[in-house]
Amino acid sequence: MNSKVNNNLPTLSNEGGLSAYLEQIKKFPMLAAEEEYMLAKNWKTTGNIKSAEKLVTSHLRLVAKIAMGYKGYGLPVNEMISEGNVGLMQAVKKFEPEKGFRLATYAMWWIKASIQEYILRSWSLVKIGTTTAQKKLFFNLKKIKNQIAPQAEGDLRDEHVKHIADKLDVSKEEVVSMNRRLSGKEFSLNAQVGEDGDEWQDWLVDKELDHDLKYAHHEEMEQRKDLLKNSINVLNEREKEILYSRRLNDNPTTLEDLSQKYKISRERVRQIENKAFEKLQKHMLILAKSKNLLPAN
Repeated sequence: MNSKVNNNLPTLSNEGGLSAYLEQIKKFPMLAAEEEYMLAKNWKTTGNIKSAEKLVTSHLRLVAKIAMGYKGYGLPVNEMISEGNVGLMQAVKKFEPEKGFRLATYAMWWIKASIQEYILRSWSLVKIGTTTAQKKLFFNLKKIKNQIAPQAEGDLRDEHVKHIADKLDVSKEEVVSMNRRLSGKEFSLNAQVGEDGDEWQDWLVDKELDHDLKYAHHEEMEQRKDLLKNSINVLNEREKEILYSRRLNDNPTTLEDLSQKYKISRERVRQIENKAFEKLQKHMLILAKSKNLLPAN
């Protein structure tokens, strides 16, 4: 989408500014169905930036609501909102109003896809068992990299690796590994796990959900459950129990409790957990692709 739309959006610079941002986006009115349709047709046929901007700003509260539903992953809400806004703009760009659905019905897939990509890139790096230095590396690598090597792609040069390692007090190997993970596509946009499912009903800002949106929500929840049910058996019994205990329960079991139960170290429990999660999400991605459940690019 034209960068002018992005430039005109309310700014969300840091966690401290989140409350101000949420107050700011409340000022944008929700659109009636007819107005939304006319704006979408105008944007699609004439490329009118003002129309696109109204479509985007009227759905910023939807993005914030969806992002709030992912707070349990332990990642900065402002980052998830920013990622979701990117997904929203992609949805507006590809939206086809003549198909009869409201934009929110279509956009929620793109918003979730962007947020989930961010979470799945960072979840195993940040949420479970990482050091303060590794967290600092994750959240600062891109910024420092853009400062010292803004055009660099792929692996960093040795001197850049050393500079980042020294600045953030981590090893050069950690810098190389993190850069490769953040630059790659090793996680799927729509890999699914069921941890936050019960909160999805609270995503939407409108108090009255239209029929299409209710149907889309129900259909997607059923698809998520089906993907998980048909993929979980790729894990052995110990992997299943550890993954459920650590990531799919409302009250996660501690590493210490699982360590005592299986008579293995806490680090070994963590390794099994991460391996099981990776195995499960890869299988769910394959299954989702085979059933054409991913949003079209």
